[in-house]
Amino acid sequence: MTVTATSVDESDRLRPQTAPAPWRAKLVRLVPAIAAILSGVLLYVSFPPRTLWWLALPAFAVLGRVLRGRGWKAALGLGYLFGLGFLLPLLVWTGVEVGSGPWLALVAVEAVFVALVGAGIAAVSRLPAWPLWAAAVWIAGEAVRARVPFRGFPWGKIAFGQADGVFLPLAAVGGTSVLGFGVVLCGFGLCEVVRLAGEGRRTGAVRRPAAAAALLSVAVPVAGAVAARPLVSDAAEDGTATVAVVQGNVPRSGLEFNAQRRAVLDYHARETLRLAQRVKAGKVPRPDVVLWPENSSDIDPFANADARMVIEEAAKAVGVPVSVGSVVERDGRLLNEQILWDPAKGPVQTYDKRQVQPFGEYLPLRSLLGAVNKDWTSMVRQDFSRGTEPGVFTVGGAKIGLATCYEAAFDWAVRDTVTHGAQMISVPSNNATFDRSEMTYQQLAMSRIRAVEHSRTVTVPVTSGVSAIIMPDGRITQRTGMYVADSLVQKVPLRSSETPATRLGILPEIALVLVAAGGLGWAIGAGARGRRAGDA
Repeated sequence: MTVTATSVDESDRLRPQTAPAPWRAKLVRLVPAIAAILSGVLLYVSFPPRTLWWLALPAFAVLGRVLRGRGWKAALGLGYLFGLGFLLPLLVWTGVEVGSGPWLALVAVEAVFVALVGAGIAAVSRLPAWPLWAAAVWIAGEAVRARVPFRGFPWGKIAFGQADGVFLPLAAVGGTSVLGFGVVLCGFGLCEVVRLAGEGRRTGAVRRPAAAAALLSVAVPVAGAVAARPLVSDAAEDGTATVAVVQGNVPRSGLEFNAQRRAVLDYHARETLRLAQRVKAGKVPRPDVVLWPENSSDIDPFANADARMVIEEAAKAVGVPVSVGSVVERDGRLLNEQILWDPAKGPVQTYDKRQVQPFGEYLPLRSLLGAVNKDWTSMVRQDFSRGTEPGVFTVGGAKIGLATCYEAAFDWAVRDTVTHGAQMISVPSNNATFDRSEMTYQQLAMSRIRAVEHSRTVTVPVTSGVSAIIMPDGRITQRTGMYVADSLVQKVPLRSSETPATRLGILPEIALVLVAAGGLGWAIGAGARGRRAGDA
């Protein structure tokens, strides 16, 4: 029997067709969402305390692949999932002592900014050289997030995950915005290189302009970082200063340590007395200044004679000025204050923290929160007031700029100490509230970025660790453990030259925001013209 083509066709037509399994179709639709979440987690893993900075590149490559060509609604959702994957683990420390509510609320709000950025990236992904526009959109999102709400929350800037990376010298070129832009551009460029390579294998043709733009997106940030390497130096331009960083430790971790304010003060005084004994024995050189952390004396020494006596005894024993972190009340205002305490003259200079932490040092919308739940207002019983002037202490021939704890995350708060003459920077902090979480290491990485950004030595005295001394090239030369009493003494370079980042200030960030706005305008205009043409 001969089987004709017609009979085969008829048998195929009559045979029941197998429809795709419903669960497979659903799984395929979930792939972009799963990829968005996992790429966010990958970005988190690139941050300290790990030194896997390079994982930021595949994280953005996957994000670019997920968002490219999407509609704005889908991109919003995928961007939000990416934000959750990144920020949920990154900011888990915010709920260490107060529970998961504030942590989840903070992440839910901050992820909205990432969602909007995702929609913007999807819009510009249809443009030529889209990695350039997309990277600028990301930095524009960071710029907004660093300013609103409640004066912003810059935690999680891409730059802060690059303290160990090859892109670090870009911080000296244009600060955190240029460093972050370089990393994101390289990641999106990697995405485009892979996409065009796959397209070339399928079609046998390569679109040379697009390929050139993609390769440049990868190569230019790396080449820029290499070219910027001469800007990174730890040479002493104005001599040296010998600094001592004291970590007194706390009786126990958590919020309750604030109820033991006298014990914390005594611990820091005791460690300073030990330091004085080591100096006297010739084990360490005599420092020019001793730096205590934020909250090392939560008892106001101007109002409490006992606290004043303890500080004076420590300063006289070591024989040099001591910078004390205190909480003081002046003219009805509560201030987070650094006090330079001279062993002979007593308090001679002060600096009041300017960027106070919402929900930690002051309570936004206090009346509204109290109306909803009176217990919520107990989180911060009295609001701290903001200082108004940059902090620069003069000790002998050295000028020390001050950025207290949370301020290290804000570009302006560190930069203006340098523009006001600081030859080195100190970031006194109190991380005891956050126990042994990653917060300490994330903040330490910020200080390393600031060291390179402004080419200054940065000291980080912390109540319970990790305290450190950081060279102007970002290297940590000494550090303490966590929850130990210790002191670090080192001769450090003093520098007065300004990096391009210091001189330019906010201008690189403004330029990148304008690039983002231009790309979004182009994309929106092109989309509108396409819709009009379709209607016609």
